[in-house]
Amino acid sequence: TCALPSSLVAVTLFTGLRQGEVLGLRWADIDLEARTLRVGLALQRLPGAGGQPGRLALVEPKTSRSRRSVTFPAVLAEILRRHRARQVEDRLRAGQLWNERIPGLVFTSVLGGPLGGPDVTKGFQRLLTGAGLPRWRYHDLRHGCATLLLASGVDIAVVRDILGHSTIALTAA
Repeated sequence: TCALPSSLVAVTLFTGLRQGEVLGLRWADIDLEARTLRVGLALQRLPGAGGQPGRLALVEPKTSRSRRSVTFPAVLAEILRRHRARQVEDRLRAGQLWNERIPGLVFTSVLGGPLGGPDVTKGFQRLLTGAGLPRWRYHDLRHGCATLLLASGVDIAVVRDILGHSTIALTAA
């Protein structure tokens, strides 16, 4: 089970990253001063042997256009600063139990492990239910980002680049 950090939802909504891209973000990919992040890897569960679930690993992103740099607003930089401070507190509390199997991830469990997509989705559903909101897919945050950008007057070609879509038709759909 995953206690979904609100900062993870904020990063997804403000940047439009795919779930695997946001879960694969490393602190080295983020420049809080310049307010940019680089998408170069995604977290994915690899196939396991003999019907067993595979391990979570960083993999190349979905397409070549998925490798991109995204600028984000100052409010998200502040959210990420607070998130990093909480993660440092988690690490200190965990002590020797801290197990950072994938070093430097922005979003981890309270013991340093990577967060799995299904657990994040379940945590998101619990968050919505607790707030009395209708059910959404986690991926709808990505669509929400695109909608907000377009409604703010951002050109569709820029939105395509932010989302890492291969075509404008995909963005317009």
